[in-house]
Amino acid sequence: MKILFISVNRVGDAVLTTGILSWLVDRYPEASFTVVCGPYAADLFRAVPRLERLIVMKKKRWNAHWLDLWRACRSTKWDFIVDMRNSIVSRLLCAKEKAIHSRGKGRHKVIENAAVLGLEQPPDPNIWLTAEAEREADTLLPSGVPILALGPAANWPYKQWPVDYFAELTKKLTGNDGPLAKASVLVLADAHERPQIEPLLKSIPDDRRIEVIGRGLQTAAACLKRARLYVGNDSGLMHLSAALGTPTLGLFGPGFPDIYGPWGKKCAFVTTPETRDELMALLVKENPPPTLLGSLTVEKVAKAAEDLLTRGSD
Repeated sequence: MKILFISVNRVGDAVLTTGILSWLVDRYPEASFTVVCGPYAADLFRAVPRLERLIVMKKKRWNAHWLDLWRACRSTKWDFIVDMRNSIVSRLLCAKEKAIHSRGKGRHKVIENAAVLGLEQPPDPNIWLTAEAEREADTLLPSGVPILALGPAANWPYKQWPVDYFAELTKKLTGNDGPLAKASVLVLADAHERPQIEPLLKSIPDDRRIEVIGRGLQTAAACLKRARLYVGNDSGLMHLSAALGTPTLGLFGPGFPDIYGPWGKKCAFVTTPETRDELMALLVKENPPPTLLGSLTVEKVAKAAEDLLTRGSD
């Protein structure tokens, strides 16, 4: 049996499709899988069980990447095509069965994705790890020490909690009286994001700071899996942490937490006191703020983090 799974381009959205893929892997133990995704999300799928082929689709002018995908897949006799992008390719390819995504209205993305297969109980996102990534995490992380993981960057600066707030939060949580006293601090980001988070890196003692910056999603995932807590902006790393079962606290301002909040029993989110509309209105003023999360206090985030840690230990 051959299954073609067409995922999405952005990392966070791709993570949220992995629950459907995991359900397919369990439901069809005899099947081999071809997974299609964008280059940024490719690492998420490298260890999928019975992966026959990973097609990394790079965007081209005039949507020529879709033609390339059709050419790559047209000669295969597909048993099942699951298209999370609602693309024309899935309609042009032959298959015994097809399931094609359609956009939901106000539902969480995990629930919306589950509707593609008509599943009433949405399967949780799931990330498979390579043995190489697990070994790399072994070398990067200390043993026997709690780890606080931070995702201080975001793909849009207005969604980024101030870096100095992250530094203050770290001191509260890992100080002698904090819930993660003397924990090591794992900071994750892309390589190009280092300059914007440098003040946070400098605030963490060298012997307690672990940098996973620009190392790839497999390494990031293997490290995140071992963290006691993750705190980060509304980003792909937040969804990755949640999919690994790590207690995850997402920080939201102008985003949509009801649709894109971290998914899982060990997850929570906190928001600014202003609504999204109130925040977006600030951007049209003559001197907009550098971020829309400045009103989200360290005290509020610290309290939510402690509550999440308490819940996780119950």
